[in-house]
Amino acid sequence: MKRVTLDVRTLEHPKPLEYGIEALKNLDDQSYIYMLNRKNPIPLIRLAQEHGFQTLSHEAFEQEWHILISKNKELPLKEYLDV
Repeated sequence: MKRVTLDVRTLEHPKPLEYGIEALKNLDDQSYIYMLNRKNPIPLIRLAQEHGFQTLSHEAFEQEWHILISKNKELPLKEYLDV
């Protein structure tokens, strides 16, 4: 499984969303997105879910969210969470 890491914690809106959307467009069944963000990116998560992706959001620390997104619904995202 290929991990696509996006660390957008230092970026201002709308850059995290833009990078997330671009990563979604390029995601295949053998890859998943691992995003680090200051907040839970609700618009990106909703968009991904509307297009059939599975998502997992986890607040590891205050203002540090780990977001995993996969096109492959069989992928156990919790097992890939690095917290």
